[in-house]
Amino acid sequence: MRHALMLVMLIYAWPAHAGLFDDNLARQRVEQLRSDVNALTQRIEAVNSNQLNFANQLESIRADLAKLRGQQEVIAYELEATQKRQKDFYIDLDNRLRKLEPTINETSGPTPPAKVDSAQETRDYEIALNLLKTSKFKEAGAGFLSFIEAWPNSTMQDSATYWAAYAHAQAKDHTQAAALFGKFATTWPQDERAPDALEAQAESLKALKAVNAARDVLQKLSDKYPTSDAGKRAKLELKSAHTKKK
Repeated sequence: MRHALMLVMLIYAWPAHAGLFDDNLARQRVEQLRSDVNALTQRIEAVNSNQLNFANQLESIRADLAKLRGQQEVIAYELEATQKRQKDFYIDLDNRLRKLEPTINETSGPTPPAKVDSAQETRDYEIALNLLKTSKFKEAGAGFLSFIEAWPNSTMQDSATYWAAYAHAQAKDHTQAAALFGKFATTWPQDERAPDALEAQAESLKALKAVNAARDVLQKLSDKYPTSDAGKRAKLELKSAHTKKK
């Protein structure tokens, strides 16, 4: 009788024990799932953080690359400016030598034009160029504009206009930059920098949200200078924009 009673008690106690075991197992699984979710969330946050850091680094690299390209252009065309200054120097020297030759003094006649001070012209240009090389873009832009106005017949008008445009673009004065790049491309269309000037003009117009005007400039660049690097880039950009519209 006693053994039978104990057997009955064991039979009734077993479901409660089994239920307790199931509850513990369920809690363990919930905790494991919570731990897995937390781990996955941390991984996602880490990936997002890495992507943001990568994007910031990429933007910084692009800015540095643009600055290096600008410095490279300054150095390349500084040589051209030096050659032009040498030419002006020899012309001035030739004029000075001619004055030493015996000539017949004329008692009447029109007053000769005032002599151009080529040394001052060179100094003015170099002041603006040095400001550009030290990344003082706002001051450089103003310096080149002053040079353009002061020396309208200078053989360095083209370079002064180009670098004035570049300096204003770097100073985020895109309205002036777009106007000067356009002036350069129109006035000196045969200059090897003309395609780059049109490309830079389009970029300034984009910065001003003048999308249609920028597209027109890119089309002009693609049509007029199709074999230039800038012209090829313009053609690809126009094609990509056309594809997106579809």
